[in-house]
Amino acid sequence: MFSFLINIFDIFLYRPLFNFLVLLYNYLPNHDFGLAVILLTIIIRFILYPISVKAFNSQRVLQKLQPQLQEIQSKYKGDKEKQTKETLELYRREKINPFSSLFLVIVQFPVLIALYRVFWLGLKPEELSHLYSFVKNPGLINPVFLNLVNLSEIHNLWFALLAGVLQFFQTKMLVPNPKDHPAKTRDISSIMQKQMVYFFPVITVIILYNLPSALSLYWIVSGLFSIVQQYFIIRNNDKSK
Repeated sequence: MFSFLINIFDIFLYRPLFNFLVLLYNYLPNHDFGLAVILLTIIIRFILYPISVKAFNSQRVLQKLQPQLQEIQSKYKGDKEKQTKETLELYRREKINPFSSLFLVIVQFPVLIALYRVFWLGLKPEELSHLYSFVKNPGLINPVFLNLVNLSEIHNLWFALLAGVLQFFQTKMLVPNPKDHPAKTRDISSIMQKQMVYFFPVITVIILYNLPSALSLYWIVSGLFSIVQQYFIIRNNDKSK
């Protein structure tokens, strides 16, 4: 059963991503592997764009609803059934799906695993046997980016730190200003904000430091894409008020 799931994963995720990456690599000037990774990342983010916009908007609304959610939890502290009913009613009135952001994570997680395999295994010459008939076999993939960085190597501190910094700004954009919350919930909001803003970037640096640099480059480009996307969504939402 486990081998069957791995085969399905390879057929529908690993091999398409690997083939598309090699296809980009073949047609790029000087066969720059890093540029191929950047293009692949941008294309993946555009494919996931509708889901990510919906998830971001839901997350922003959920952040703004925190005072009301905490008020419901406090008011019906001894009645879990009533608490759940009132919470769902609040979501219905605001027309949001609290699971939309979770759905984005669920969608991205297998993609990340597939990319990890692509960047970890795909550079091996024997993996080129998995190329589709219409994808030219380059014979050997040079993993160097701009003649400076070997993207097949791990422990790239600078890439990991840059990804962490971008994760910091990306997370900070999601967190509302504590001044927007009532005084009685401000302390809780402040604690949650600090946890999200500082915890995620640290975890990002630790994880990416122990992964191939190509995955860090993917995270960096994806982070930049998210920051620009979130900036325009926030600006458009502010204009519509």
